[in-house]
Amino acid sequence: MVDNEAIYEICTKKLGIARPTYTNLNRLIAQIVSSITASLRFDGALNVDLTEFQTNLVPYPRIHFPLATYAPIVSSDRAYHEQLSVSEIAHQCFEPGNQMVKCDPRTGKFMACCMLFRGDVVPKDVNSAIAAIKTKRSIQFVDWCPTGFKVGINYQPPTVVPGGDLAKLQRAVCMLANTTSIAEAWARLDDKFDLMYAKRAFVHWYVGEGMEEGEFSEAREDLAALEKDYEEVAVDTYDEEY
Repeated sequence: MVDNEAIYEICTKKLGIARPTYTNLNRLIAQIVSSITASLRFDGALNVDLTEFQTNLVPYPRIHFPLATYAPIVSSDRAYHEQLSVSEIAHQCFEPGNQMVKCDPRTGKFMACCMLFRGDVVPKDVNSAIAAIKTKRSIQFVDWCPTGFKVGINYQPPTVVPGGDLAKLQRAVCMLANTTSIAEAWARLDDKFDLMYAKRAFVHWYVGEGMEEGEFSEAREDLAALEKDYEEVAVDTYDEEY
């Protein structure tokens, strides 16, 4: 899942683009899609099939909205002379500034994480990076899935568009995580909808095209139920028992 606001912010703050265009946004999204599908196209130490994402990331049918994160995000004109280590890029995946949806992962709990490394990466470095991440107090997992990491390692380094925004790097990581903090995005969406629907803004256009007004209320209720679902999976089973 991606959010325009988050991608615009990455382009302005991380890549130094004063006025990002759709081309800038789409190139960033393309980098994510490329990383997710890299194992279908190239060889690696631990290749991850797309069906494995569904198996590992979706604990319940309705909780199926992964948060995508990419690291490192380095602009082509500020390319580092020395490459970032596996541990550094892995830790960057848990920073809000590298996320494709605006939410704070420190306020929620993770259910599962798929980390897809590309380029000059060896399993030993990945294992020690994940072990270090697990010790961080700011990164919490639900108690019914305490060690939810799935790792993919692909030998093909990230490819960039010539003359594009991103620097050519030897290694990168894309993380898909199922976290309860993504419910913040639903809450923002609900608030914006409520403000517009209270004034019936644009409703006549949809009704004129054959929709019924009741469909808006149903959709709003469904999103409220989704928020509640995410709230419930965040509650520890220990809390429920006592």
